[in-house]
Amino acid sequence: MNKVGSLAVYVHFPWCVRKCPYCDFASFEHDSIPHADYAEALLSELEMRADAFEGRVLTSVFFGGGTPSLWQPAQLGRVLERVRGLARSATDVEVTVECNPSSIDADRARALVDVGVDRLSIGVQSLDDARLRFLGRLHDAAAAMNAVRGAIEAGVPRVSADLIFGVTDGELAAQTPADAAAEARRVARLGVGHVSAYALTIEPNTRFGELARAGRLPQVSDGLMAETFLAVGESLAEEGMLRYEISNFARPGEHSRHNLAYWRGHDYLGIGCAAYGALSHEDGSALRYRNAPNPDRYLERAATGDWTPHERDELSPDTRMRERIMLGLRLRGGVDIEAAGAELGVDPWPAARRTAARRLVERGQLQVDGGRLQIPRAAWLFADGVAAELF
Repeated sequence: MNKVGSLAVYVHFPWCVRKCPYCDFASFEHDSIPHADYAEALLSELEMRADAFEGRVLTSVFFGGGTPSLWQPAQLGRVLERVRGLARSATDVEVTVECNPSSIDADRARALVDVGVDRLSIGVQSLDDARLRFLGRLHDAAAAMNAVRGAIEAGVPRVSADLIFGVTDGELAAQTPADAAAEARRVARLGVGHVSAYALTIEPNTRFGELARAGRLPQVSDGLMAETFLAVGESLAEEGMLRYEISNFARPGEHSRHNLAYWRGHDYLGIGCAAYGALSHEDGSALRYRNAPNPDRYLERAATGDWTPHERDELSPDTRMRERIMLGLRLRGGVDIEAAGAELGVDPWPAARRTAARRLVERGQLQVDGGRLQIPRAAWLFADGVAAELF
């Protein structure tokens, strides 16, 4: 494996109090969380994967889920301490924990800071109580705002909030662009440094997916969704937040370093139930793996030392180049495909890609500056289609 470059570490915590109807992540409702046992399993996996840290610079650790804020901070801290211990080389490491408003308060936030966490990502999702109920959330708008304020008052160095727009339950009027913009503005004014604002997406293996297939899920039109996307961006820009990725906004210096690692194609180590990892080889290819997606099965494997990946996929340099384009074009700064080609050992400009790029430039959907490809602001809504044409 390539022993040069940066490394992000993702730790998956699979339990929630209740699974949201739109969520397709590996999360499971719990009766009793095995706090210490899960930490022990993660520590065992870290020892098995210790060689992934050699020659790489640790840049970020992200605890996602599920609801990692349900985990006892002391147990989370044990895992974080070991990650830091294995990282012989590290630089200004960002440590993020995802939180639900129903499981974070000032005391819990302080406890997380005490074990080394410096960034919280809080799932606000909406400031409208009826929409929160429709989304299956356990908190109301007041609790969401209190959670954000509590994290800031507790001294968490960096706080981010998630929002979902484009929501209607069929009984309420659909959220208007003005409503969504005002909501984003209220969240920004709470003092957060980062906002992630996502359009409600209906995934097939979710409760919402089942309802949509049955024709029982009201959805807003594509046109309204597009207007809302633009309105949210404008309101956050007025609050001093730059859209640095299609769905992510940050004040200066507040971007998510961990997510940037994904979008830029850096190596990442996945630890825990259902976690994905991707580690590069010297020839430009990479191994992508996934751990056992069921928490009981994951704990069983930890007990026996069986770390055979649940899924394993060798990614060719050409496949990785296509992924660099797909993800990199979501960034405001775009992607330098000539630099990526040199790193991966592939031709960044096969004839079909060059032809597609010229066509996209003529349509005003792509800018090309040497080897750097960017999507103009006016064409951000078409990012997925633009990337697909460049494959």
